Amino acid sequence: MWQRFTLYDLRVIGHYLGVLVLFSSLALLVPFITGVLCGEWVPASHYLLTIGISLCLGSLLRFLCIDPAGLNRQQAMVVTGFAWIVLAFVASIPLYLSGQYVSYLDALFDGVSGITTTGASIITDLDHLSNADNMWRFMMHLVGGLGLIVVALSFGLFGKRSGASLYMSEGRSEHIVPNIVQTTQFIAKLSVGIIFVATFVLTLLCLFAGMELPRAGLQSLWLAISGFMTGGFTPMSTSVLYYHSFAIEAVLMVLMIGGSVNFVLYAEIWRGRLDSFFRDIEIRTMLIWLAIMTIVFAASLTATAEFDSLPAMMRRGLFMLISAFSTTGFQNITSNQLVTAFSSGAFLVVALLMAVGGSAGSTTGGIKFARIGFIFKSIAATIKENIAPDSARVVVDYNHVGRRVLTPETVKAATTIFVLYVVTYLIGAVVGIAHGYDAIQSIFESVAMASNGGLSAGLTAPGMPPTLEVFYIFEMWAGRLEFVTFLALIVQIAVSLDPRRWRRR
Repeated sequence: MWQRFTLYDLRVIGHYLGVLVLFSSLALLVPFITGVLCGEWVPASHYLLTIGISLCLGSLLRFLCIDPAGLNRQQAMVVTGFAWIVLAFVASIPLYLSGQYVSYLDALFDGVSGITTTGASIITDLDHLSNADNMWRFMMHLVGGLGLIVVALSFGLFGKRSGASLYMSEGRSEHIVPNIVQTTQFIAKLSVGIIFVATFVLTLLCLFAGMELPRAGLQSLWLAISGFMTGGFTPMSTSVLYYHSFAIEAVLMVLMIGGSVNFVLYAEIWRGRLDSFFRDIEIRTMLIWLAIMTIVFAASLTATAEFDSLPAMMRRGLFMLISAFSTTGFQNITSNQLVTAFSSGAFLVVALLMAVGGSAGSTTGGIKFARIGFIFKSIAATIKENIAPDSARVVVDYNHVGRRVLTPETVKAATTIFVLYVVTYLIGAVVGIAHGYDAIQSIFESVAMASNGGLSAGLTAPGMPPTLEVFYIFEMWAGRLEFVTFLALIVQIAVSLDPRRWRRR
């Protein structure tokens, strides 16, 4: 039962928010050091200023409650929900100071897009952005992709009780090992290891293509982070198309697929349990879903002149398909080609792939394969119950780190999130249409924002209507929280502001 927050509850929430804001100062040190090393003194000063703001704001919030008790589930959800908002405002300060945004709202849009790993951007001149500012864009992807709470817990910032509540409030319910801190450390170490290896390989490819070493190293690091975190930001305005390299695209496809897999399954592979990986409901749902969508996608592309040859379809089409289903947002075609060269069927397939997304417990957005698998298994069970004898008892099970029974509660939770995503997609489409945009493009853009997919049909651009921009910010935020924490935050605020509950006290 939801209860009105007392003044002490608000102080406790403020304390934990302050800890997270203070922790964000560590991430801000990376672009600051980058700016100093590259001799970019003005951008470096922006990050020094933002670090100061972060330290002051975090300290003020933290000292609201000196020695707080552990967080309960309701408090943890409020902390998580507000943390993504507060840190997005802090993150957008140096972006706005870069001078590459028309307004602070545009910078805030990119800040939210970066932290939620959406990857959509409305920067005015990305090709001439400083290395320090570029580093910050990808640090946002790294922290946001792993999860603000996961990164903080991996450093042991919170106690066991508070850590467990915060971990679950960020849409994660599975432990790789029983200990929360060890679980988050495994996720962080695995991600850093994969990014390091990918950076090395991409650097070699960039050097082979004729890029000088410092630039090759930086851009490879950024691409590796964005690829495995399924973020979508790139250091160049033409995205991956800039490199004109199939080898680089191949490495990025492997990274995007890797980022779409549940971290729990990586632990199973590490323990040598390959059978658990291939029997998992998410992996099987992914393979079936991608097989169907690939066939439809290929059939749709054969009708277009740009993709009527097999090599063009395999390179451009396959890359875009993987970029969409992983909700990364990389493009090896221009935005104009995405809208005009793709057939209506291929355009719809890309939207559907973003809408579903990847695995639960991964860095992807969208509805997730696990929920789709649960819903279809529930439909199959309903059919079996209707044709089975009255005395028969239908039990539905599935594989996910062992055999489990599909319960009505699991199906209910999956269906609820599914409906919330679909409703948000539709509302966003209506908002786009109300602003005078084409219906198909409005649907596509809404799906890209709420699923944190990042691909754009051209609606997200400098000069877009502020009201539409604000709504897209809301979609990115709600989609990243997978609605549960977002709705809990709204309900808790409504309950706390209800004057009838104040009178009862």
